Amino acid sequence: MKVNIVQRKYLFVVGIIILCGTALFAVSKADIFKQVAVSQKLINDVYKYIVTNYADEIDVEKFTRKSIRNILNDLDPYTVLMEPEEGEGIDLLTKGKYGGVGMEIGKRDGKITVVSPMADSPTMRAGITSGDVIVKIDTVVAKDMNLNDVARLIRGEKGTEVTLSIQRAGVDNVIKFTMIREDIKVKDVAYSGMLNDRIGYILLTRFSKNAAPGMKKAIDQLKEQKAEAIILDLRNNPGGLLQSSIDILDMFLPKGEKLLTTKGRTKGSNRTFFAKKDPVIPSDIKVAILINEGSASASEIVSGAIQDLDRGVIIGRRSFGKGLVQSVYQLDEERRLKMTTAKYYIPSGRLIQNPGYTDEDITIDVSEQDTLFATVKGRKVKGGGGIMPDYEVEVHKYGPLTQECWRQGIFFTYVQKRKQNYSSFDEVLATEDLIEDFYVYLKEQDLDISLNGKSLYNDFKAKLSSIDSTNAELNSAFEIIDGFFVEKEASLFDKESEDIRKRLLAEFANHYNGKEGRIQFTLQSDEHVEKAISILEDQVAYRNVLRLENE
Repeated sequence: MKVNIVQRKYLFVVGIIILCGTALFAVSKADIFKQVAVSQKLINDVYKYIVTNYADEIDVEKFTRKSIRNILNDLDPYTVLMEPEEGEGIDLLTKGKYGGVGMEIGKRDGKITVVSPMADSPTMRAGITSGDVIVKIDTVVAKDMNLNDVARLIRGEKGTEVTLSIQRAGVDNVIKFTMIREDIKVKDVAYSGMLNDRIGYILLTRFSKNAAPGMKKAIDQLKEQKAEAIILDLRNNPGGLLQSSIDILDMFLPKGEKLLTTKGRTKGSNRTFFAKKDPVIPSDIKVAILINEGSASASEIVSGAIQDLDRGVIIGRRSFGKGLVQSVYQLDEERRLKMTTAKYYIPSGRLIQNPGYTDEDITIDVSEQDTLFATVKGRKVKGGGGIMPDYEVEVHKYGPLTQECWRQGIFFTYVQKRKQNYSSFDEVLATEDLIEDFYVYLKEQDLDISLNGKSLYNDFKAKLSSIDSTNAELNSAFEIIDGFFVEKEASLFDKESEDIRKRLLAEFANHYNGKEGRIQFTLQSDEHVEKAISILEDQVAYRNVLRLENE
């Protein structure tokens, strides 16, 4: 009898707690709805008075569109109002094609930044690189524009021109790149093949609907060629479809392994993904993944999960840090709202997204601590946005002469003028005087080389000369400094001759053997690939980094 009384008291207390909790939840939810109603009325009232009583007549449609965009600008850069013509990004992932120059853009510190140039695109050929900041598109200033507006200006009909003004770290003046738009066809697996008799290589440039089938085919071919290790190159891969990244992880990891969690405020936003199939790649095949600052979103899901689950080594540089999930809401027959509804968390619990992606004044507790996490074997890995590689490789920095030749398309034009002298790429490789001939050709070109400090000096010189152009001491000083820059420019060719030779040969390889030939050639001197090969061929180094020594 006493037990029943105790049980009844216990159930009574639990019931009170549940009722109180439900009441509190109801009050909380009611408060939110009340706040929304009050705020919505305020917006409606302000809008109504402006469009009906403002001194000048307002274009209602344009004013509405701009007001919405201004509201969304305080959120993350991926939450946007999509007009009918702005579905190209979705079409790219589902249809695999659009008209433009082949680049992925994002926002960093409020600036429109190149996340990654696509392989064999006008952007790549022009020499635009990850991290370049877009200042202007033709004559339109990019500052304060959202990503969709910038993308719409950059894209266009095949054969038309677009000029991007770029600010590059370490370069004083703005650099202009004029490119011809092309039909950009995204081939997810841009290249695959054996680097030597043991190590295979796959270059994955995107995660569209065709990514997983392309990967499966490439992996099967490498297995047929007896690959003992595989390098998956995700550098400058901006991501794509979430499902494609899950399908590809399925090929590496055991059935039932947790791959990814998404967390948001709604029930539908909270999901956990597991490997559903047996892996395509056997566990005895070693894996290395290459990443850099242009690797984003789905690339980070794949590389992060591989790292957290100790399935392979990650090599390169810290990735971009885009870990937000977008959902698309149809507003009317023409317009859609693409809105961030959740965040990605990889198996260790790390958040991929870099902090500072939204205005913290309008959000409640969005802070994410840059803390240490652990892989399944206890290795310490860092959170706080992006994926940190197990082995870092410094970015190769091209000198100012090589950059200027690249920017002006001089490597390409030289190959077009000299291609009739050779019958094959092997013949070009055997040529001993290629660099000397290019030097003669280069002297005929009008190059304005961006040496550090030269632009500032020219501005300073012009201002002083406008004050007193006849001052002998001043003019003498100018002659000395002018001579310094002339001497500096003259020495660049010798200093950069090896990079110049490689860029020339890559262009010749592209001409004679196509895109695959160019990739094959550039891989031979790729620092990231060299590092990956050295680790994969060193049994001790590979096992040590993954803590496999006792297995």
